[in-house]
Amino acid sequence: MSADKSHEYRSYDERCKRLLSQDLVRFAGIIDDEGRLLAGGFDPAISPLERDEERLRSFMKFISKITIGNAHDDSLGSVNYVAIRRDRAVLVSFPFPVSHVLLLVSVEPRADIEKISSSIVDIFSGLS
Repeated sequence: MSADKSHEYRSYDERCKRLLSQDLVRFAGIIDDEGRLLAGGFDPAISPLERDEERLRSFMKFISKITIGNAHDDSLGSVNYVAIRRDRAVLVSFPFPVSHVLLLVSVEPRADIEKISSSIVDIFSGLS
């Protein structure tokens, strides 16, 4: 990994930690197009709901393809974010199109998604 990439991921990691410090945020991580976690991770005080690492990675790869993919950009415009509401968690992914990575955030179902999204924009503004 080049020094520039290392610095970029360190910055992502610091911002993910800031996001994890907020109430009801379970996970904040930067994911590449293969579903690999590059920075961030789970709140250390919370147990992941998905215990099987392979299933979790497969899911992150799926989310990555949906969020970063640009198959319908010409007709529908680019993806701003993808939100999935499940019974036990809400997952929101935000693409960083220039670097081909995304921010994946998992929050408790009772979390205010608009408030979290606003925090994400504040914390990650200036990165792409």
